[in-house]
Amino acid sequence: MRDFYRLLTRWWTAFALAASLALLGAAHAFERFAGLAPCNLCLKQREVYWGAVAIALTATLWHLVSRGSRGTPRIAAFLLAVVFATGAITAVFHMGGEMKWWVLPASCAGGGDVNLEGLAALALGTGPIERPVFCDAVTWRFLGLSMAGWNAIISAVLAGFSLLAAKRPKDARAPRI
Repeated sequence: MRDFYRLLTRWWTAFALAASLALLGAAHAFERFAGLAPCNLCLKQREVYWGAVAIALTATLWHLVSRGSRGTPRIAAFLLAVVFATGAITAVFHMGGEMKWWVLPASCAGGGDVNLEGLAALALGTGPIERPVFCDAVTWRFLGLSMAGWNAIISAVLAGFSLLAAKRPKDARAPRI
């Protein structure tokens, strides 16, 4: 178990990169193959993972270029903790709106952005009719949790592991020579 902990904390940015890409792939697969169009808050949650991909990719490449002699940069693990915590907060906010714990902002009422070309095509009858995606409508549940609920749990776990990687013991950071 201790060896697994050392491996995880030493290569945390690579694990975080793989997890972020897997979650983004799952979100896009739900959109593409299951027909679940994302709302504004869903897209905000994806932006968090894209930020995590940028940080984790940079830190992992640094780790590889430096031949892993010092381990994953601790600042990158801390930044990933902040990014994943932001994702967890956003997902909890989204989940709270879905469960009617609070009122979501007006930009969540129907897709937010106004596309003038789309409105003109709709007025002329040449464009497709797109139904707005509401942030407070749950379109998918698994074991009683919506996608936002699962995202909150996953983001919180990733933030916790990122903090562990940032706080790892000295012997896990650099091999003794």
